[in-house]
Amino acid sequence: MCSVLDAMFGDSKDSAMYSVIHSRSLEGPPGERLLSRVAQFSGCDPKAALDMEPEYIKEILKPLGMLEHPIIFITDNQRPEILEKLQADPEIAPQIQLVPEEASWVGGDMTMAIMSTVFIGNPASTFSGF
Repeated sequence: MCSVLDAMFGDSKDSAMYSVIHSRSLEGPPGERLLSRVAQFSGCDPKAALDMEPEYIKEILKPLGMLEHPIIFITDNQRPEILEKLQADPEIAPQIQLVPEEASWVGGDMTMAIMSTVFIGNPASTFSGF
């Protein structure tokens, strides 16, 4: 289960401070409807977790002092423009990292997310819910 942590942080995995962004589109309009229903009950923003705009990410990470630590981006790859926007932001870009393809698998990615210092996900995603 720790193969992704090993690949990303090696021997310092036990003390690594990092954030995980889980970008999950939930297949477009059906995902928007699902997140909208979740937002009604939880009070979360009905769009922010789908769009993962740089300002949204910074509003979460900056007060926690986590913009100076690695930000691991995991995704369903349905909206590549989200990663492109994050990589274009001067504050976020230096910290963005992707899990090496050879180390990425659902169990490993989920373990990395669970072990993260800060997790930013989509509350309508089962993966994020775990």
